[in-house]
Amino acid sequence: MISLSTIQDEVEVLTEGEPVEKTLSIIELISSGGTSGQVIILVLFLLLVAAIYIYFERIFAIKAASKVDSNFMNQIKDHVSNGKIDSAQMLCAQQNSPVSRLIAKGLTRIGKPLEDINTAIENAGRLEVYNLEKNFSVLATISGVAPMIGFLGTVVGMIISIFELANAGGTIQMDVLASGLYTAMTTTVGGLIVGIIAYVAYNHVVGKTNKVVYQMEANSIEFLDHLNEPI
Repeated sequence: MISLSTIQDEVEVLTEGEPVEKTLSIIELISSGGTSGQVIILVLFLLLVAAIYIYFERIFAIKAASKVDSNFMNQIKDHVSNGKIDSAQMLCAQQNSPVSRLIAKGLTRIGKPLEDINTAIENAGRLEVYNLEKNFSVLATISGVAPMIGFLGTVVGMIISIFELANAGGTIQMDVLASGLYTAMTTTVGGLIVGIIAYVAYNHVVGKTNKVVYQMEANSIEFLDHLNEPI
């Protein structure tokens, strides 16, 4: 008769021969990449923080710039028709938006040829667009440079692996190659993640800005058309 202790011993022997599943956290994965990998990951993390900050800062600024009272242009046209230019300028100052600043610039040119008024509004519009697109170039640069930095880490990791393999006397051992391979893989993944996030953020804020620019152009044309109407 087989005893219970004998069965337990056999189970333990079988269990000892089975491979143990190994888990690896992100922190352990980064720390396993060596100093060079950690430095590159730190640079990528700083770029990610900068991209996220620029994105939300621009989103809030663009959202504030797009807020225009639906009755704003009607009030402006009423003031202009009644000759109350000061009241119209005061209304623009109260709005404090790109559209109101363009209209205010046009109001200061009333009495001059329509072409001069249009030129003044266009010049003011370029300045407003420049302010809306603040730090867009930085966001675009991050979206392009982050994957390149990740690929730099790939090259560094492969160099480390080849160097360790050469010093091992031709004996291939995975633990010798692990540090370089960790550096290569983690930096590549990190660079791609940061690049994708920055690229999506850049295109999103550009789309939002284009809507504000269209709003500025539409209101400016409406203002100029009103000035061009026969009295």
